[in-house]
Amino acid sequence: MTDTTTDTTTGTTIGTTTRRRMLGWRARSGAGIDGLELREEPEPVPGPGEVLVAVRAVTLGYRELLVLRGEYVLPVKDDLVPVSDGAGEVVELGPGVRRARIGDRVTAGLFPYWLDGPFGRPEHFPQLGGSLDGWLAQKVVLPESALVPVPAHLSYAETATLPCAAVTAWHALDGVRAGDTVLTLGTGGVSLFAAQLAKLLGARVLATTGDAAKAGRLRALGVDEVVLRDDGDWPERVRALTDGGRGVDRVVDVVGDLPRALRAVAMSGEVALVGFLGGEPPVLDPRALFGAGARVRPLAVGSRAQFEAMNRAIEAGGMRPVVDRVFGFEEAVAAFRHYAEERPFGKVVIAL
Repeated sequence: MTDTTTDTTTGTTIGTTTRRRMLGWRARSGAGIDGLELREEPEPVPGPGEVLVAVRAVTLGYRELLVLRGEYVLPVKDDLVPVSDGAGEVVELGPGVRRARIGDRVTAGLFPYWLDGPFGRPEHFPQLGGSLDGWLAQKVVLPESALVPVPAHLSYAETATLPCAAVTAWHALDGVRAGDTVLTLGTGGVSLFAAQLAKLLGARVLATTGDAAKAGRLRALGVDEVVLRDDGDWPERVRALTDGGRGVDRVVDVVGDLPRALRAVAMSGEVALVGFLGGEPPVLDPRALFGAGARVRPLAVGSRAQFEAMNRAIEAGGMRPVVDRVFGFEEAVAAFRHYAEERPFGKVVIAL
């Protein structure tokens, strides 16, 4: 395949080159993990305002399973390059690029056109690994506006864990101050990041888990108190661990169990509603919401500005994400199966 090469400073054509071939994974929404297919194809060409990134690592999340199962709430393109989270090195610039240089270590947000402010305008909706091709290929094209620098102390594998789970956790903690008490539910990616980031912010962190073996790992991560969900009434046990039994200032709810989250939160506190990993959500009596005197705030990931702010905090605090296991690029199917079946503690990485 031949392609015109452009001088990115002057915008003039300087000749033609033969595009190299690369490997990339493709997926069909609804086909499941078995529908993943590794193909050889021409590497993509960066257009105006775009960059070509050599992918160094990607990570998996629950969203990726929803995409493969055909259950994701947002549009998914046909013949998709899957996975929303990755990191790599800029290797080619399209015409007019000003925010990136060759050799930059970069990542990007799930919503590459959501730069700042509240989510909701139509231009925010395109998402990597959904309506747009994602990271699970040797090289990918990204808009320069989406790029976020890699924290200096993190590897590519560690950085690839950040775009979805970490940014969501950071968004969920918006407004948390030193001395506040934060409750996280379970040991999924968002919950682990919420615990780590809340400690960076100076909060006291409580966590629930249904697995007694993971309690020690949560404490090693900095969690102050761990409550086993199957050991009695966990909202009451959480309240008993707070000053005067008032409840926690913030619940990061990835389960969708609002009735119990509202019983654990303090008056004037907040439940940050992130997801519904608990399956069919329980029925919520409006009187419970009114009686709690707390705010429920649904949220979805975060903007580039939030991503950048989080990275500054991570770099200043020297925080390192939790990685469960690293797979090779051609082991992507095994990586998806491990994530889906093994309930990992930390992120599952595919390294290139």
